[in-house]
Amino acid sequence: MSEVRALVLRAAGINCDVETEYALELAGAAADRIHVNRLIEDKALLEKYQILVFPGGFSYGDDVAAGKILANQVVHHLAEPIRQFINQGKLVLGICNGFQVLVKTGLLPEADFDSAHTAVTLTNNDSQKFEDRWVYLRCERSNSVFVNGQEDAVIYLPVAHAEGKFVAASDSVLDGLEERGQVVFRYVDEAGGRADYPANPNGSMGAIAGISDTTGRILGMMPHPERFISPYHHPRWTREGLRKEGDGVAIFRNAVKYCS
Repeated sequence: MSEVRALVLRAAGINCDVETEYALELAGAAADRIHVNRLIEDKALLEKYQILVFPGGFSYGDDVAAGKILANQVVHHLAEPIRQFINQGKLVLGICNGFQVLVKTGLLPEADFDSAHTAVTLTNNDSQKFEDRWVYLRCERSNSVFVNGQEDAVIYLPVAHAEGKFVAASDSVLDGLEERGQVVFRYVDEAGGRADYPANPNGSMGAIAGISDTTGRILGMMPHPERFISPYHHPRWTREGLRKEGDGVAIFRNAVKYCS
């Protein structure tokens, strides 16, 4: 069996690439952090990998809008190699800022780079402030390969964003995502029930925290799975005891297993 390889894309302002690389390696992949400029110079680099990850952070300082500048680089310089990558059945994961990039390229929810007519967006939190907290998520019954076997599970992950409110262009767009199984994660309370602020940290429509494309092979999510890999990452481990592993590990393990 050949080794699964993952490319973690770097850019100015990205600050979660090392943790993401570690999470992928812990899940069994060989991961490399590569700057977007290197990939633009040598687009054939992407052919060596089965997983492409847009990690969290603040790409280019989110100066125009969160993820917008990196999204423009992807659309104008990397659209064709990434399109081929996706057509070959490979995986794409966007975390926090990476989710914002995937939405603003058009890769989510339709995987078509049609960024001029994006049906969804991620915008300013209802609180009008940066939200840095731990939240509960329910893994929905979705088409995503990243949560295979976790359906209906409630997991615990941190969020850290100012523009994480998921908004659909219309109720019909939202209904379509639900009907096609593209809603992957939803903010919930500890018991798995409806979550209002602060359990829903940004006011997302439908309490949506992550979506997939129609194939289930592209995932965007606002919470950070790479920040809960070790049981010691849990904020209450001294009071509640150590878990076997962090809740984020399974997402990366499912990706590696799928590519294996």
